[in-house]
Amino acid sequence: MLVSAKEMLTKAKAGKYAVGQFNINNLEWTKAILQTAEELKSPVILGVSEGAGKYMCGYTTVVGMVNGMINELGITVPVALHLDHGSYEGAKKCIEAGFSSIMFDGSHYPIEENIEKTKELVGICNERGLSIEAEVGAIGGEEDGVIGGGEVADPNECKMIADLGVTMLAAGIGNIHGKYPANWAGLRFDVLDEIQKLTGAMPLVLHGGTGIPADMIKKAISLGVSKINVNTECQLAFAAATRRYIEAGKDLEGKGFDPRKLLADGTAAIKATVKEKMELFGSVGKA
Repeated sequence: MLVSAKEMLTKAKAGKYAVGQFNINNLEWTKAILQTAEELKSPVILGVSEGAGKYMCGYTTVVGMVNGMINELGITVPVALHLDHGSYEGAKKCIEAGFSSIMFDGSHYPIEENIEKTKELVGICNERGLSIEAEVGAIGGEEDGVIGGGEVADPNECKMIADLGVTMLAAGIGNIHGKYPANWAGLRFDVLDEIQKLTGAMPLVLHGGTGIPADMIKKAISLGVSKINVNTECQLAFAAATRRYIEAGKDLEGKGFDPRKLLADGTAAIKATVKEKMELFGSVGKA
C-alpha cells in the first residue's frame, strides 16, 4: 500500500539521512527500484514527472502498475508515489488518481500566486493524508522542457512557503537537473544553512542529485536535506548497459532480441545505481 512521504522524511531528518526519490519511466524502472528498496530495507519515493506520466498512459495507469507491483513483489518497505514538478492541474489529477504525494512547482508564479495555490493544495492533501512538496527558486537545468539557471532561493520566501504547512520544501541552492557543466560552481551551503535555520524541522529536498559529488551530498544531508531526487543517473546507467548488450551482438544470439533479455542488463544497471545512492544517502535498513 502506498504511503505519504511525511513519516519517512520526518524520520530521515531526525536521523540525519536522506530518502531517495527515484523517477520512474516504465515497468523496468519501477520494478528495479522497488526490488532494490526491498532488498536494502530502505524507504523509497517513486517520482513521476508529468511527461513520464503521459508516456506511461496517464496517472491512473501508473497508480495501477505501482500498486500491482507492491502486491505481487511482496514489497514491505514504505513506498510513496510522488508527482515531480507538478503543475496546479497535474497535482489535482494525481490526487484523484491515487498518488500518495505531490509536488506543486509554483516557482514560476509570482510569490503571492505561488502561496495562494500552494495553500489550496495543502488543504486538499491534509484532508486526504497526502504529503506535499513545494518549490522556491527554480532549480537549474532542464525538467521536461522547463529551464532554470541554477537559481538560489531566498531564505525568507522559503519560510513563507514552509509556514503554509507543506510537508517538504525544495529550494534552489545552485543545483541543476541533468548533467552538471564543467564550470558548475557547486552547492551554496551558506544559503542551505540559512534556509534550515528559518524552516526548522521541515525536511528539505535536493533536486538534481545526479553528478553532485558524494562529499557535497553528505554535507547537504548534515544541513537538513532529507530527500534527494535522482533521475538522469539511472537513465545514463540503463542506456550504457543496453548499448553494451547490443554492441556485443547479444541481441543476435538465440532469443537475445526478446525484450525481457534485451532490457535485463539495463534493469540490473538501474538496480546497481539505486543501491549506490541508497548507501550514500544512508537510508539502507531504515524501513
